Amino acid sequence: MRTVDIPLPDTQRTEKFMVDANEMWRLTVTWLEANWFYVLVAAIIATGIITGFYAIRRLGLRWSDPERAPVTWLAILGGAVAKTTNFFILMVAIRMVDGYTQPPPAIDKVTVFLFTVAAVLQGAIWARELILGTIEYRTLGDHYRSETIMNAMGLIRLLVSVAVFAIAVVVLLDNLGVNVTGLVAGLGVGGIAIGLAAQGIFADLFAALAIIFDRPFSKGDAISYDNSSGTIEAIGLKSTRIRAYTGELRIIANKNLLDKEILNVTGREHIRLPFAIGVAYETPPDTLARIPAILKELVEAEGGIAARASFEAFGPSSLDFVLLVDVPGNDWSVAHPLRDRLLVAIMKRFAAEGITIPYPTQTAFTAAPDGTLIMPYAPAQSD
Repeated sequence: MRTVDIPLPDTQRTEKFMVDANEMWRLTVTWLEANWFYVLVAAIIATGIITGFYAIRRLGLRWSDPERAPVTWLAILGGAVAKTTNFFILMVAIRMVDGYTQPPPAIDKVTVFLFTVAAVLQGAIWARELILGTIEYRTLGDHYRSETIMNAMGLIRLLVSVAVFAIAVVVLLDNLGVNVTGLVAGLGVGGIAIGLAAQGIFADLFAALAIIFDRPFSKGDAISYDNSSGTIEAIGLKSTRIRAYTGELRIIANKNLLDKEILNVTGREHIRLPFAIGVAYETPPDTLARIPAILKELVEAEGGIAARASFEAFGPSSLDFVLLVDVPGNDWSVAHPLRDRLLVAIMKRFAAEGITIPYPTQTAFTAAPDGTLIMPYAPAQSD
């Protein structure tokens, strides 16, 4: 036979609450009368504990001074400590002296309940501050802090807060004996539904966070991606704006941009200029052997670095040499004039050395049916 609980009317519930409250008050007064000395000692100890916590919190405030630069891990830890709540400090102090005073079971139960609530919520606050502090630390400096992170921090703080406190509520309910299986399942299904509905937005948002953390480029960098190139003008939560060298502004979704191979031109240490130089087959072998040294000499005279100067191949109409020149820095306004000066210097030096750069040529020979070559001119007559 199953027992069915019949809810009490409002009047009876009120009366029951008043009776329970009066009984608890009576027990509390009786306990205080019998253990007043222990309660007094416990209050003194609790006051010392609270004072110690306040001292630690003031130290955290000094560590996390926003005017201090640069931000360090110590400042992040101080920021979390500075967020310690008064409720948590009070409940820790009470819980630490609770066993010494031997309170009635009802009071002890209330103390444990309030301490659990304070500990879980305080843990969530500390976790949130550490996560947000880590994000700011990782994005400190250059244009990320002034552009992207300042625009993103509001949304990031909201997402982190919702996630952390949702976990805290589940943990709290579980510690209080509530069956959270259905709640967790509901949150999971709801999260999946929201994720599927806004997967494009979240993909670009997480790509923006990846740019913030990984830092493949920043505002002002010149990059090449796919078949395009340009200069980064702005990095947003949804898209990145790139000013093409031809003048137009290109807007590309963050996820699509990260899916491509990105060449950060600004980050390179030098500019490499390739040259393919062909000389005539009639060039004497001794002169051919001197050509790599001649090319290196010309490169050094113009302020470049000859990374490679060597004979490459037998071409269809020339003997081909390869010259690779490195120009320190990443400024094309320096590399282009050097390339122009070097080309002119090569032409002058080759002319002085009698080295010919041939035009692409092709000679056609005619053969008789028996395979004998037919010369296109009459044989020379001997005198």
